Amino acid sequence: MDKIEPARRMGKLRRALTLVHLLSESSEGLTLDEMAHALGVTRRTAERLRDALREEFDIEERLDDRTKRFFIRETLRRAYTRPTAAEVAALEAEVAAAQTRRTGHAAQLESLLIKVKSALDSRERSRLAPDLDALVRLQRSRVVAGPALDPDPAVLAAIQGAILAGSCIEFDYVPEGASEAKWRRVVPLGLIHGPTTYLVGQFPIRHDRPVPDPVFFRLDRMTGARASNTPGCAPDDWDLDAWLAQGFGIWREEDHEIVLRVLPSAVEKAKRWRFHPGQQIENDGDELLVRFRSGGLREIAEHLFTWGGDIRIEAPEALRKVMRERVLLALGSV
Repeated sequence: MDKIEPARRMGKLRRALTLVHLLSESSEGLTLDEMAHALGVTRRTAERLRDALREEFDIEERLDDRTKRFFIRETLRRAYTRPTAAEVAALEAEVAAAQTRRTGHAAQLESLLIKVKSALDSRERSRLAPDLDALVRLQRSRVVAGPALDPDPAVLAAIQGAILAGSCIEFDYVPEGASEAKWRRVVPLGLIHGPTTYLVGQFPIRHDRPVPDPVFFRLDRMTGARASNTPGCAPDDWDLDAWLAQGFGIWREEDHEIVLRVLPSAVEKAKRWRFHPGQQIENDGDELLVRFRSGGLREIAEHLFTWGGDIRIEAPEALRKVMRERVLLALGSV
């Protein structure tokens, strides 16, 4: 009995695959009787199989001398690359959030959404419309408080063009606190999208100077961005994720061995929380220790405010000092 049931299931699968190919390869379509004859089954079985396939394929029908003929108009690949209502709704939610946050790639995401929708034919749009409307109306990507900036899409396009061309990127840049722009030429090492969009750039290496560290440049402070005639691309061993993990957010500074103690009231929450990509978590009685190596002490301290006293700083002393300064600033005592 154990051998008969798998064989029966495989027989059904083979019949289903055979019918899919017959319906997609037939230019005139097949009647139910022709399906039954080709599969060696009854007309009723062919009808049930056709109905089951309709859940995955758009099976069309035409009337031929009062006899219905069925066929799959599209190629088989199209059936598996057609987006679902949930997928389109997820993309639409991200587009709306990116537009609200004014992220650098908001326009590109919107363009992608338009192309995805335009690729759907009238039948697909009609089929998706009810589910898509419901999902779009009741789904949002959370937009948190943060800067509302408007980076020039042309700047982003120029940086991406330089990355593809393997060249440096040149631009005029207004640093924090400055009143005049200064010309810059850097090797583009990456783009960081978020409430503020950043270019990770490195000044070209010179043999008479130490290798410069990568630095952040805000796209909203750039003008006149253009690909340079000077070659410059990220090294093959450059790992953007690993470099970002050396900091906590955007701040770049000497890294420290961070040790945080989570009190019992927040242990379960902390176990489901990612403080840092390189974190290590260990139990310490009914408390929890979180360890990672990172710079950005100010950002770490400001994040710890959100835990409402449920996390204590074990190390380093420099982080305790920054935390005290942030507390005093919040109280207006400094």
